[in-house]
Amino acid sequence: MIAKKNSFVALGSRLKGVPEVLTLGVKPNFLEYTLMERELILGAGVILFPTLNYAQFLTTLGKKIFPSLETYLYADEKIKQTTLFQMLGISHPRTKIYYHLHHQDILKDFTFPFVAKIPRCSARGRGVFKIDNRKELEEYLSLFRVAYIQEYLPHKRDLRVVLINYEPALSYWRISSSGDFRTNLSQGGKISFDDIPWQGVATAQDTARKCKLNDVGIDLINSQGRWYVIEANMKYGRKGLKMKGLDLKEILRKKLLSGELF
Repeated sequence: MIAKKNSFVALGSRLKGVPEVLTLGVKPNFLEYTLMERELILGAGVILFPTLNYAQFLTTLGKKIFPSLETYLYADEKIKQTTLFQMLGISHPRTKIYYHLHHQDILKDFTFPFVAKIPRCSARGRGVFKIDNRKELEEYLSLFRVAYIQEYLPHKRDLRVVLINYEPALSYWRISSSGDFRTNLSQGGKISFDDIPWQGVATAQDTARKCKLNDVGIDLINSQGRWYVIEANMKYGRKGLKMKGLDLKEILRKKLLSGELF
């Protein structure tokens, strides 16, 4: 397998089929790559979509990668995100983490209703609960030893901003369905492209830059005139892009060829 002149090397499949990109696939053991493939990886100017595992090693070796290591480390990790947001002074709903021995402190710090989440690897609105009473709290705590508790800010819609190399590629409202506080499309939420506020987009862009998240969907809500960053998602879905007639692979390809991707 020989890379063509000026081709780019990828491990993950996000750009599979793009003619300028040689996608090698992700192998659990580095020595499972052929000698030629290993030379391509170690000699490439940039490695695209390396996965978290290889992103760590390649960064240690001083290799340029896309997305950033931070994107892999923090996206979809709610506890890490919350700590990072707090350290960077990013506006974020009041949130605390409680390990098993401190579950009794939750009701000292929060009043009903509040939001409880699965702290790791939850997506598409699954693992997000609105807690209205003690019984619901007990049910949640019976399932998870680590509790992720967040103040509830009433809202009927949130703003998702998709950013590629810190530049907004798409922004849209996600509007909750009747009877559900979650705005996720998989939970019945709807999309609107009307009246996208530049302040929300600017907040998302500033957050992405501060956190070094360069391939991400950032969700925000506006409460009493203030923008709050809820979370950052590396798996930000494609439905909004498709509704706008956009193809993510083509967006990435154009940015790659123009040098805008890194």
